[in-house]
Amino acid sequence: MEFSIKSGSPEKQRAGCVVVGVFEGRKLSTSAQAIDQAAKGFLTEVMKRGDHEGKAGTTLLLHCLTGLPSDRVLLVGLGKERELGESAYRKAIDTAVKALRTTGATDATFFLTELALRKRDTAFKVEQAVLGIMEGMYRFDRMKSKPPEQKRALRKVMLQVARRSDIAPGEAAVARAMAVAEGVGLARDLGNLPANHCTPAHLASEAQSLARQHGLACEVLDQKDLEKLGMGAFLAVARGSRQPPKLIVLEHRGAKKKDAPPVVLVGKGVTFDTGGISLKPAAEMDEMKYDMCGAASVLGTMKAIALMKLPLNVVGIVPATENMPGGNAVKPGDVVTTMSGKTVEILNTDAEGRLILCDALTYAERYKPAAVVDIATLTGAMVIALGHVATGLFANTDSLARELVHAGEASWDRAWHLPLWDDYQEGLKSNFADFPNIASRAGGAITAACFLERFAKAYPWAHLDIAGTAWKSGADKGATGRPVALLANFLTRRSA
Repeated sequence: MEFSIKSGSPEKQRAGCVVVGVFEGRKLSTSAQAIDQAAKGFLTEVMKRGDHEGKAGTTLLLHCLTGLPSDRVLLVGLGKERELGESAYRKAIDTAVKALRTTGATDATFFLTELALRKRDTAFKVEQAVLGIMEGMYRFDRMKSKPPEQKRALRKVMLQVARRSDIAPGEAAVARAMAVAEGVGLARDLGNLPANHCTPAHLASEAQSLARQHGLACEVLDQKDLEKLGMGAFLAVARGSRQPPKLIVLEHRGAKKKDAPPVVLVGKGVTFDTGGISLKPAAEMDEMKYDMCGAASVLGTMKAIALMKLPLNVVGIVPATENMPGGNAVKPGDVVTTMSGKTVEILNTDAEGRLILCDALTYAERYKPAAVVDIATLTGAMVIALGHVATGLFANTDSLARELVHAGEASWDRAWHLPLWDDYQEGLKSNFADFPNIASRAGGAITAACFLERFAKAYPWAHLDIAGTAWKSGADKGATGRPVALLANFLTRRSA
């Protein structure tokens, strides 16, 4: 996809399709008014006939308007003008892309980027447009013997800005957004791959390929290495699988001071989660291929920051394994010794993500990090708490939590800060080990974060529970690539 920035008049655009907005109540946006005037009131007439009301999520495609050089004009409903905010803007972009995919247009000019959003600048609107268009054009059909036939694909998009002075920041926003979109695309591809293809070894191979392409350092630790390190919790999860576990380490050394403390990203890489001996219900178990979306987001973020050549040291750590039942699988009631030396009673083998993450968090100490952020599809309780809109955020440092919240707002990949008070630690008590791997059902997402916090005492740490945001179910089933945009924005701000 090729993007460009321009400031011009909509009625003079020679394009496959010109995209303009209409507010609810049949109110034309400024760009739509200019087209209406050039077309001698045709849009107004269409509105009067009731063919388009301007409701959010609706479109109307018009062909070969008299007085216009463009082949098509796409009217996109924006909803009520006073309610046009970030979510409504993204919905308008998504709606436009969905409509464009049904046409034969290979190029389009978007005037939606000229719309006024309260407290948002041109860069934000351009970045969200690029990400929305790339998301809308994404397809995952590599596993089909004969991919479905598509109309001529949209290849070029021109994004219009209100003033010539907006062109330079708009172009910079396009460059950033394209890097992030590449990272999001990689995360989605990895998440959507079936588990018989996306194994721990495959994740390791992807990391090595990233390293070769973008000048990163990569190290892959195998089972014997993990045994030498004493990663008893990680290895316990891997015991039931025939797929050998991998600890994947990627390093981006972009800071001027090569020895500057890095930011470390730790991604949960359970490439398939049956629940182990604590077996999950059969319904929707196929979606447990997405239990490695934390790992996918780390690899996607590493790709994005490499493309942006971010002047920051960043380390990505991915503990990768399957969680399977079997004769050698870890059992409820087993006690394992973590890399930190702490012992854990495994009361539920389906609470495995925290077991592989705790050893990875201990491993992260060797980098003397400036901050550590782990990303994991950790708890169903997080979905109950926040649904599929916001990622759950926990931190042992309020300043780090604020950074991530602000990065989520700036990238519109939002997270919500939840408590990590000492009161919640009370549930993690065991008669037979230092503590168990689960507490009661109450506040399950919080007590899971409390478990991880016990292994993150040596540095500022945050935990992103993406169980509700990493993938979609139903007709739109697939990985979302979240929270790559949040993480890329967070690291960009850190590098400034």
